[in-house]
Amino acid sequence: MMCSSYKLDRPITLFLKTSVLSVAALFLIACQDKAVDKDPAGTPAQAQTAAAEQVLFDFEGDQLPAEISFFNAQGSLVKSSASDTSASQALKVKYNSVDHEYTSLVIQPKSDTWNWSDIGDASLAFDIANDGEHSVQLFLDVSDAKGNNFTRSVSVPVGKSRVYYSKLSGHDMVSANPDSKVELNAASGLRGNPPTWSGDDVQFIWMWGVMNLDLSAVKRISLSVQYALHDKEITLDNIRVIKSPAMNKDFLVNLVDKFGQPAKVDFAGKIHSEAELQAATQSELKELNNGAPLADRSTFGGWKNGPKQPATGYFYPKKVDGKWWLVDPEGYLYFATGLDIIRLANAYTMTGYDYDASTIEQRSADDLTPEDSKGKILISEEAQKTRHLVSKTRADMFEWLPKHTDPLGNHYDYNRDAHSGPLLKGEAFSFYSANLERKYGETEPDSYLRQWEKVTVDRMLNWGFTSLGNWTDPKFYNNQRIPYFANGWIIGNFKTVSSGNDFWGGLPDPFDPVFKERALATAKAIAAETKNSPWCVGVFIDNEKSWGRSESKESEYGIVLNTLTRDGADSPTKNKFTQLMKEKYVDIAALNTAWGTSVGSWDAFQKGVKTGINNDVQLQDFSLLFTQYAEEYFKIVEGALTQYMPNHLYLGVRFADWGMPKDVVKAAAKYADVVSYNFYKEGLTKNKWTFLAELDKPSIIGEFHIGTTESGLFHPGLVHAANQEDRAKMYKEYMETVVDNPYFIGAHWFQYMDSPVTGRSYDGENYNVGFVSVTDTPYAPMVKAAKELHGEMYTRRAKK
Repeated sequence: MMCSSYKLDRPITLFLKTSVLSVAALFLIACQDKAVDKDPAGTPAQAQTAAAEQVLFDFEGDQLPAEISFFNAQGSLVKSSASDTSASQALKVKYNSVDHEYTSLVIQPKSDTWNWSDIGDASLAFDIANDGEHSVQLFLDVSDAKGNNFTRSVSVPVGKSRVYYSKLSGHDMVSANPDSKVELNAASGLRGNPPTWSGDDVQFIWMWGVMNLDLSAVKRISLSVQYALHDKEITLDNIRVIKSPAMNKDFLVNLVDKFGQPAKVDFAGKIHSEAELQAATQSELKELNNGAPLADRSTFGGWKNGPKQPATGYFYPKKVDGKWWLVDPEGYLYFATGLDIIRLANAYTMTGYDYDASTIEQRSADDLTPEDSKGKILISEEAQKTRHLVSKTRADMFEWLPKHTDPLGNHYDYNRDAHSGPLLKGEAFSFYSANLERKYGETEPDSYLRQWEKVTVDRMLNWGFTSLGNWTDPKFYNNQRIPYFANGWIIGNFKTVSSGNDFWGGLPDPFDPVFKERALATAKAIAAETKNSPWCVGVFIDNEKSWGRSESKESEYGIVLNTLTRDGADSPTKNKFTQLMKEKYVDIAALNTAWGTSVGSWDAFQKGVKTGINNDVQLQDFSLLFTQYAEEYFKIVEGALTQYMPNHLYLGVRFADWGMPKDVVKAAAKYADVVSYNFYKEGLTKNKWTFLAELDKPSIIGEFHIGTTESGLFHPGLVHAANQEDRAKMYKEYMETVVDNPYFIGAHWFQYMDSPVTGRSYDGENYNVGFVSVTDTPYAPMVKAAKELHGEMYTRRAKK
């Protein structure tokens, strides 16, 4: 008999990239252990075997345990397919993912909490098989009674049962010593770490949340499927808590070989020698044929066989037969596909060494480039003399690093700042750029980079892409073979506001005159880079700002609530909010009546008030204030671009799917030519994007990706596939949902090359999300999928 559905709220979901990137909280979960209870069949539902292991559910009864419930899913007892023949039954879970963007199995104890503290270093383990047709990215959420929670994830391939485990405490213990070998991004600098013991079992990969739970009071567990394109199913058995094996103290040692590849895993495409690298390079160059474009492409990558439109010499949006398109400079319909991060800035990883700060070039006050987007900082001979070890943990990860005086010593860089990790500054090295020099040689300074630039454009055209995506190195802007998307950040000493969840930092205060000055400076700099080129499609400004979250009104209107507490003398946005409310209500008593508050005077209001949310009238005013704030931001940016780049499209702010409140999206649509979204899911699910019909603006996906651990990287990224073939299939399916959506004019994959095995120097992202590996070797399944997709893209898009 199946348990009745458990009514859960929509999960909280936050993504980090970066993009990654990219990090956030999901729906909370947990499990409990008390005295052993019997189900109606007399089988122990929580069989406590020994301190080394506690079996929670083995599904050998004739009914489902009462502790298990389902949300947009169904469960039934079936004959077990596990290799252990002593197990006769298991739980089959069918997730109704096509019709529901969140669907889950929930385990909740009959009494308050489970107590697993006597086990010590504990892990939660499952036997999981997949008898369906598609791999399943399974999200595991666990929480305790103190409010601690984490989310981990794993891809379950189609096939027989395997053991999957997630550490709950112990091995992940936080240490104040960055050199202690603990599994935590703050200590290792990796977003995802290798297993801390050897074996064939599969580790759930850390996504976000805490590393350690209070095992004396574990409260809930959930296994969910989210934003999937297909209905998914798994067969689950022997849910248990086990004592984790002893930690391998050297689990972070010698992770990376001399090519920057995972040292301990062999995989298709792995390079074992420089001769092998040269052979692979020459073979690919012959196949690329100098990047001849597809036969149906115009000069700018538009659809040569499609209905011609008026030509303006630049890109512009147009709705044709009910579908939004871009029109290229020659008048051909154009759909944008491409790859992000075609640059070397994100290919560096921290080495564990540092220098005397006085020997390093520092940022200037008017710098317009974030630290993770800057060019390489040369490390002088004077600085090299001060080189010293600051993290043995980091340094021990590499089998090889060159001396600065070695032939490949020119691939060192310096990071003056970092977003996360144990080192907030220090020496960095790029195996990717070192491999480019190995591949192409250096006949004159940086000749290998010029060859890389040519081969990269050859690849994009040969693989069928129609553009170079966001964060492309401006060196590519004059290629005149493939269009590109430009980008910029508004950085400066202007005042900020807070949404209360400022992952990448506070948001700009657009009512501060300094913000407009910096917006103009940014637009002027981009204009100088693009030179009014018709090959520039348009410009993205800023990225994944924490505008607010939609899971509650408090988080959606966080900018308003937090700004109202500020003193208007220090906050131009608060000053504007006070002005707007005084104009509407005149008398403070009228505002108090409308809002259900008791503010003493307008002076008190201006000084700072905590109002909370009391009624719908107040929410209407919050929407008004939020809209005024957002429109001011977009109006200033649009005005700056119009002044300096009147012929190019303003492509919006690249909303993270966890940070796109409706008021801000509407404000963007009012001023941007195209509204941009970063959406890390399996594809464009049908319920998420219904608002586009009302908005009726051309839209673009700025980022998405899918990864796997099959090639030895320790973290697949935000969306998980079973292997490289599965990754390629999922990439193609995602893109087909974009091509088929009448409001989208394109999508860009994040990113061109894999993250470093040991994590990007800025934030530790170590994802397998590239079309090419660290040796600049293409993943053959991804290339094949891209060619298939692009070969039919325009005819598929134009179907009635």
